[in-house]
Amino acid sequence: MSIIEYNGVDIHRKEHIVLKDVSFKIEAGEFAYLIGKVGSGKSSLIKSLYAEVSVTSGEARIFEYDLRTIKRKQIPFLRRKIGVVFQDFQLLTDRNVYANLEFVLDATGWKDNGAKEQRIEEVLKQVGMTNKSYKMPHELSGGEQQRIVIARALLNSPELIIADEPTGNLDPETGEQIINHLYTIAKNGTAVIVATHNLTMLDRFPGRVLRCESKHLLC
Repeated sequence: MSIIEYNGVDIHRKEHIVLKDVSFKIEAGEFAYLIGKVGSGKSSLIKSLYAEVSVTSGEARIFEYDLRTIKRKQIPFLRRKIGVVFQDFQLLTDRNVYANLEFVLDATGWKDNGAKEQRIEEVLKQVGMTNKSYKMPHELSGGEQQRIVIARALLNSPELIIADEPTGNLDPETGEQIINHLYTIAKNGTAVIVATHNLTMLDRFPGRVLRCESKHLLC
């Protein structure tokens, strides 16, 4: 089943078209790479998926939402179905790992403290970080911080994870471990889109390739 379906979509940033006539589908559990040079439109396409960049042409659907007609009040519910992994981590530096994850659960409506604790333990176990919940972000290596970011993205059991240059600040070995985590997540049924410049990963972890080039998305 397609969870994303774009047909004939133009992606704009201000008055400029950055991608023209975009058509692609992503299926549940699919692992896909989004590649292209800096400025080729990767980030704009990603931001359109969670309605930070508006879609005004063609047909664009993600889950049950029509991105051309989505209402502002619906956007938070759309975003709860998407986990985002950032290159620069974006962890809250004034609190420990557990509190970082609890903050997300609080912000997305979790009330039961026992349920929150159980879910945090589950996602930390998934990324092999169960013994790091008391650590502050600055006490973790870059790879450990990125694994916490993946755990954060998993908290609300998203149907889609978008990883935007997740290995950009990591050494090659650690970067490979991060892609391996994301690959495993896709095998367990969550669609994963990885935007990357690291083309060596395409051989180690095969997946569908979407390429932004000359204002078009090549599938």
